[in-house]
Amino acid sequence: MGTHVIKMPDIGEGIAQVELVEWFVKVGDLIAEDQVVADVMTDKATVEIPSPVSGKVMALGGQPGEVMSVGSELIRIEVEGNGNHVDAPQAKAAETPPASEAPKQAAQEQPAQATLTPPAAPLAPRQASDKPLASPAVRKRALDAGIELRYVHGSGPAGRILHEDLDAFLSQPQRTGEQAPSGYGKRTDSEQVPVIGLRRKIAQRMQDAKRRVAHFSYVEEIDVTALEALRQQLNGKHGQDRGKLTLLPFLVRALVVALRDFPQINATYDDEAQVITRHGAVHVGIATQGDNGLMVPVLRHAEAGNLWANAAEIARVANAARTNKASREELSGSTITLTSLGALGGIVSTPVVNTPEVAIVGVNRMVERPVVIDGQIVVRKMMNLSSSFDHRVVDGMDAALFIQAVRSLLEQPACLFVE
Repeated sequence: MGTHVIKMPDIGEGIAQVELVEWFVKVGDLIAEDQVVADVMTDKATVEIPSPVSGKVMALGGQPGEVMSVGSELIRIEVEGNGNHVDAPQAKAAETPPASEAPKQAAQEQPAQATLTPPAAPLAPRQASDKPLASPAVRKRALDAGIELRYVHGSGPAGRILHEDLDAFLSQPQRTGEQAPSGYGKRTDSEQVPVIGLRRKIAQRMQDAKRRVAHFSYVEEIDVTALEALRQQLNGKHGQDRGKLTLLPFLVRALVVALRDFPQINATYDDEAQVITRHGAVHVGIATQGDNGLMVPVLRHAEAGNLWANAAEIARVANAARTNKASREELSGSTITLTSLGALGGIVSTPVVNTPEVAIVGVNRMVERPVVIDGQIVVRKMMNLSSSFDHRVVDGMDAALFIQAVRSLLEQPACLFVE
């Protein structure tokens, strides 16, 4: 038997360190070739690390949340054959050393100790008394249902509790003598959640953005009655063969058209080099909430796509982000960001600029409200845009004029397609 050591790979783009996010194996596990053993995270994306060999896990090289250097030892695997790592030194010459040198040489011939040690306790599966692993969405759903996660068996990697596990738990009949957790019961428990992986990156980026960017926000209400009528008409006519349209592709189109007159807003700012880059291409970041946190996949060249093409691409990259399958390229390179909480959009929000961009457009929820038009009270579909800008680059007047241009396009949607 031999030892195969997997080292932290060079993921590219000059990255020297990555964060270990999650183990999918534990010491003693038998693993197969190409099986994913861990997730690591760069500044831009989560990357799966597969095993190039089959064997038995001997030791793990770090704990989730630890920052590891490229080339450091990630995991050791016992394999058939020689493996790629030798602990003992090379065989020595056959001659017998002098007696005075024998103790020294004997010490040198001791096998080198492994630099990795197994963790004090297995990482999976977790016992009922251990902190359960679950995404924020699963935790919220369990809380709403009055379920304590320590009672739920997790079938995901490392014992992670999935939505399917909650479904299975809820479908079980209540066992005799077992008291169901009560939503009104007194609770004394607490939970510590380490800030690692994507959550750590989000925290770092938000803190950095608020520290470096001179934020200011501008809010405007928009009458989207005509736009919503057009959307429903197009879905009724082309929904079956081209796909259903949400408001997002219309908003993207409005950004594309308005930015033609405001190139200083479709820009990125390198504040260290003191250089503003104005972009001809409109690469729209689509803020997307996943189970693990907020990600911003990119709709590239929005200026070149029609409503349905952009809608399909938005759906594709957003789904890739939600399922943690988005590539680094799909999560970088945006020139302006669009963020929306849909029905939860509230009345006003103050989105944080996605640096190095200089603008983010936030969409609040659409509601029917009475408004006055030509002295008459009528019911209209209204929606607010809450947008933020980097005041170091974008003047307040330009930001207001830009949003007013977007408003005009959305309130008279035929103008979206007039060249």
